[in-house]
Amino acid sequence: METFVGIDIAKEVHWVVALDAHGKELLNRRLLNAPADMMKLVDQLAAFPQPVLVGIDVLGGIAAFAQAVLLDAGVALVHVPGLAVNRARQGTVGGESKSDPRDARVIAEQVLRRNDLRRVEACSELDIELRLLVSRRADLVQEQTRRLARMHDLLVGIFPELEKLLDLTRKSALLLLSVAATPTALRKCRQATLAKALGTLAQRAYGQRLIEDACAAAKRQQLSVPGEAFTGRLIQELATEALATVDRLNLLDAELEERLARHPDAALIRSLPGMGALMTAEFIAEAGNIDRFRSPDALAAAAGLAPVLKQSGKTRWLKRPLGGNKGLKRVFYQSAFASLRSADSKAFYARKRSEGKRHHQAIIALARRRINVLWAILKKRQCFVSTVVVA
Repeated sequence: METFVGIDIAKEVHWVVALDAHGKELLNRRLLNAPADMMKLVDQLAAFPQPVLVGIDVLGGIAAFAQAVLLDAGVALVHVPGLAVNRARQGTVGGESKSDPRDARVIAEQVLRRNDLRRVEACSELDIELRLLVSRRADLVQEQTRRLARMHDLLVGIFPELEKLLDLTRKSALLLLSVAATPTALRKCRQATLAKALGTLAQRAYGQRLIEDACAAAKRQQLSVPGEAFTGRLIQELATEALATVDRLNLLDAELEERLARHPDAALIRSLPGMGALMTAEFIAEAGNIDRFRSPDALAAAAGLAPVLKQSGKTRWLKRPLGGNKGLKRVFYQSAFASLRSADSKAFYARKRSEGKRHHQAIIALARRRINVLWAILKKRQCFVSTVVVA
């Protein structure tokens, strides 16, 4: 006999349903997201027919504490994706009706009927730290992108020539705007003042040219746009925030490098061309332990890079999947693009192009091929070795 359990995860109160091997209900109750009630559930599961297999529909976040308690107690956990739960519920009588108890039962039934659900393993401290650092970095990059777009929008309204001139992804441009962001302010500033603000960057050719071009543009625009002074103040504030974010991103990158140096898989992953520090950290954060995936095909399917079969009657074709883990897909696609400088990737890409595939299709094919290579690297514990002989 076995016991199959489904837990519908929520912020404060989960719901748990347990079924035996015949689908008979053994437990159906609220489950508080608190230590006492979680330990009570562990004791109840220990009294049920063994082994016990528990399915949850959320990983991390609001499910983190429940995961930790169950894994620490030695309970086997699997992940039942939310989409699978919704589709399974909709296929039952009254499927449009949704409730926590109903969802928990559907999860338990999925655990009972399916043997292809991915196991949930306890993460190491290093994996968790990498995942949190990658997530925090993504938040900062998203905020920085929004901030720079806002600066462009404000600047083009009062000083269009300077907006066209500046590359706000460069620190020198942000330093200049943190001092003066309007034609009036730039005309009042001496070039020596701007050079002092840019520091050592002013000694470089780009920094010198930037100061000269900005001052020249300010002299050409003598008209003062209404609201110019206040808009300039906002741009200066945004530039200061952007500079602080750049420094914070540099610190995060240093922390990622330090943790990757201690990770057992990092050196193997980074041996694959195109897998730099950030791509490696993102892969570890998204994929976790490679043993979660039973084959390279499973990893490709999880990333949304495996073709999907469509067949009805005599009609049969393959199409590009619409689902998959967007983070994993991004890692494989971007690293494939970055790897085109290597001889192996360049040769594979050229072969696909000669077969008539478009650039985008060739990159996707390369990304899919690199999944097989990365799988072999991690399974065999051997670094990547190029097979292309350069003349």
